[in-house]
Amino acid sequence: MSVVIIGGHDRMVCRYRDICKQQNCKYKIFTQTNHDLENQIGDPDLIVVFTNPVSHEMVKIAKKTAANRNIAIVQSHCGSCNALKNILQSSLEGEK
Repeated sequence: MSVVIIGGHDRMVCRYRDICKQQNCKYKIFTQTNHDLENQIGDPDLIVVFTNPVSHEMVKIAKKTAANRNIAIVQSHCGSCNALKNILQSSLEGEK
């Protein structure tokens, strides 16, 4: 499964990577606003948006991209490791 994580805390990027690797997921992580975010998202199986520590513009881009490309999107107010683990586990179970 491929996942794009939008938002979260800069200091947590290494932890997010470790969690994705443990779940055997390909990943891209964007914690800061990027001028070309829509194109860099690509075509993942899932977009995870941590809504608390993210700009409104990034949320709009994520929602628009998910709708246009028919990509599943999960929003979580909390950008914790446990939140990401739970989201990935639920998504992986849903694929089976």
